[in-house]
Amino acid sequence: MATTADFKNGLCIEFNHDLYTIVEFQHVKPGKGPAFVRTKLKSLTTGKVIDNTFTSGHKVTTARVERRPHQFLYKDDLGYHFMDSSTYEQVSMEESLINNPGLMKDGQEVEVLFHAEKEQILGCELPAFVELVVTYTEPGLRGDTATNATKPATMETGAVIQVPLFIDQDQKIKVDTRTNSYVERVK
Repeated sequence: MATTADFKNGLCIEFNHDLYTIVEFQHVKPGKGPAFVRTKLKSLTTGKVIDNTFTSGHKVTTARVERRPHQFLYKDDLGYHFMDSSTYEQVSMEESLINNPGLMKDGQEVEVLFHAEKEQILGCELPAFVELVVTYTEPGLRGDTATNATKPATMETGAVIQVPLFIDQDQKIKVDTRTNSYVERVK
């Protein structure tokens, strides 16, 4: 059990018969009335973000969630298959549990979230940045625009992201997996 004084970003709690992680919180002490904590909670099972307000001192049940390193092996009709890097045990999961499956290539190192008490898979998170090769993009023409212009580019994984006009085919670029956007060229 924890109280609102123990809240911090990333804390996993059981709330409304579901597991949530605290995305952000704010302790508010109004001039009139009791203090309260305003939170944004993200469901670990559905991915939805909800707003909730707890009165100050409210008790919540914390959940133990473990992040274990896994390696992406392959995708088939049954889902995505991963191997635990330390025990070599294989697990499979459906696409909805992965936070950006289009940017994942074979052999990619990821973190799989497990509910520690139930040994239930909650999700899969890619590293913040991945390096991918552009397999197809139209040639960019200079002087076309007056502002930052982008064009679609197909990555080696099949994902299509927007890149600047100067990016050419067969170049390696860094992609942000949280926003699915171009970051920089890799030399």
